[in-house]
Amino acid sequence: MDSSFLDKFKTAIQDFFNLSMEEKKKLWQQPGDIEGFGQAFVVSEEQKLDWADVFFLTMQPVRLRKPHLFPKLPLPLRDTLNTYSAELKSIAKVLFAKIASALKIKPEEMEKLFDDELGQRIRMNYYPPCPQPDEVIGLSPHSDSTGLTILLQINEVEGLQIKKDGKWVSVKPLPNAFVVNVGDIIEIITNGTYRSIEHRGVVNSEKERLSVATFHNTGMGKEIGPMRSLVERHKAAFFKSVTTEEYFNGLFSRELDGKAYLDVMRI
Repeated sequence: MDSSFLDKFKTAIQDFFNLSMEEKKKLWQQPGDIEGFGQAFVVSEEQKLDWADVFFLTMQPVRLRKPHLFPKLPLPLRDTLNTYSAELKSIAKVLFAKIASALKIKPEEMEKLFDDELGQRIRMNYYPPCPQPDEVIGLSPHSDSTGLTILLQINEVEGLQIKKDGKWVSVKPLPNAFVVNVGDIIEIITNGTYRSIEHRGVVNSEKERLSVATFHNTGMGKEIGPMRSLVERHKAAFFKSVTTEEYFNGLFSRELDGKAYLDVMRI
């Protein structure tokens, strides 16, 4: 992706989070919906919320964009977001094809799941500085429930950590580089061959941190379960098969908790 375009996109995201509270309230979550400004995975009034300002939005397929949200975004961001969404969709489809090639499965098996109806959601994150960063968490430890997540670290402030060999390891931001996470859906459909990565976001005592995570999923009406050719190869299915709708309804009824939802899907 062109670096000058990425600079333009980063500026648009920073300007978006600098909007007044009055402007942000026009883009607030509606009851029973996770899109807009707000929080996801909130299931009780007692739980401790993440130290973050979050804006969540469906981008693909275009027909599923919320009419009360996307058209109301500031014009420079709306146009830039359109281009960014299309570019990342193309990148994701190349990566899905590469995974199919590495697994030596027929490309059409993967294409059937991640076709032009591929689901894409964007989560914009603003982590304000915290005077006691050890007392809060920017983003609770979890694995992404998606197929692939493509993350852009906007202002290159450290905060993303992955769990490796039981220890948290910081991912150093690189200029104009994406971080790609394997999500739970890929672990399920590859019957455990590719494993989703547990990660979290920590905050800084002095600097704000901004990032944009773009999630790529199977489209609605698809079945999420181990691919038949891999079940035959492994002589067993290690995960259940459910519809996309069942999968996400179950996901959003829970708190974020490591890879706990993936464990629910195991056989």
